Amino acid sequence: MAKVAIGKKVPAFSLPATGDKTISLADCKGKNLVLYFYPKDSTPGCTTEGQDFRDRIHTFRRRNTTILGVSRDSLKSHENFRTKQKFPFDLLSDSDEKLCKVFDVIREKNMYGRKVMGIERSTFLIDDQGKLRREWRKVKVAGHVEEVLEAIKEL
Repeated sequence: MAKVAIGKKVPAFSLPATGDKTISLADCKGKNLVLYFYPKDSTPGCTTEGQDFRDRIHTFRRRNTTILGVSRDSLKSHENFRTKQKFPFDLLSDSDEKLCKVFDVIREKNMYGRKVMGIERSTFLIDDQGKLRREWRKVKVAGHVEEVLEAIKEL
């Protein structure tokens, strides 16, 4: 599958999601889509990032925007995380890293002195026609959701 590029259509995808669903890019047609990749359910940074999106969900909805979180965690882990944090959006399970590879978010990381491959916190803004409009890589959680909202206003 081709990698994504700003201004180009995002390749079609379909992944298992919370709520016993399968969500595809086609399901989001006609709406903007914020696709955020995060390393691991129930970890401090990932929890804060999800809470920030949750707390601004009404603003995103008013701007015709769907939020989807993606990590390599299992659906069971996602369901627990989503329920505990009361996320009003779905989480996609990319356990085989297919979507992660399309968006090129798998990076070598240093975990307690060991090198491991993992998701680099990244967010992608896809417009209502399925084109990639913005990307944020190496995301710092603080203030990130506000940056994404500003970018949506510019669409």
